[in-house]
Amino acid sequence: MTELLIGCGHARVKRLGASGTERWTDLVTLDSNAGCNPDVIHDLDVLPYPFAANQFDEIHAYHVLEHCGRQGDWKYFFAQWSELWRITKPGGIFCGIVPHHSSAWAWGDPSHTRIVAIENFTFLDQDNYADCGKTAMTDFRPYYKANWKLVHQQVTDDLQQVFILQAFKS
Repeated sequence: MTELLIGCGHARVKRLGASGTERWTDLVTLDSNAGCNPDVIHDLDVLPYPFAANQFDEIHAYHVLEHCGRQGDWKYFFAQWSELWRITKPGGIFCGIVPHHSSAWAWGDPSHTRIVAIENFTFLDQDNYADCGKTAMTDFRPYYKANWKLVHQQVTDDLQQVFILQAFKS
């Protein structure tokens, strides 16, 4: 199993994963800071990412996504999630931790450029677009073709939003 840890910083701890995958097996690290000694140096705001399609079984991002893109930039939002989907194997997972929107850290950190809320994931699951025209949900299908399913989410006592998405591909 090949895993990617984006925005690794100096940490190499696996905080989330599928049952039975509590340790890294074949870890690739990515960070924009060469001083963190990542395997790959790359700015996450620059797409595409330097990886092959269907390369990773798991992608992990712990307190990284809130530093990418800009709040309200829906084109980047869908482009980034499409790119993450591209490099994830069919059935692979994305494990993330971001500050919950009610956390003082969500907007208190001057390097945070957006909030990643659990509600955002509604727009990543193609099945949810069946409600377009029946609800106020915006239809992004002309721009977004990837498909992620939310398989786990929780808010921790210290107001961290923890989630796991699974990549569905035909």
